[in-house]
Amino acid sequence: MTIVKNERYLSTMTHINELVEQHILQHESRLKHIDELLKRTQKTAQEKDRAEEADAELQEIRQTREKLHSHIQDLKHSPEHWTKEALERAGPMGVWDAVAQRLETLVERIEGKAKPN
Repeated sequence: MTIVKNERYLSTMTHINELVEQHILQHESRLKHIDELLKRTQKTAQEKDRAEEADAELQEIRQTREKLHSHIQDLKHSPEHWTKEALERAGPMGVWDAVAQRLETLVERIEGKAKPN
């Protein structure tokens, strides 16, 4: 009986660790996308002499990016504190998407593809 309980526990822990790793990979992928958009936006703004226009918004976006990066680091360094329920509820995917959308809108505006809001 004890062996069966231990096997279930190990199986559950393995599954939780896999979920943590999956979340980390998803977050890192989105972070990379945001970093690419940040570079593109900054470069385009400088080339089009619109850096001053983009600076305030880019600063806000960078601050949000740092918070999300910190979240990734927390996941990496403390996966043992995550429960299955927390993992299923966790993940600021909506925030990642919102930041990426905001950057895409900004770079399109700077490139002249869209009008300012």
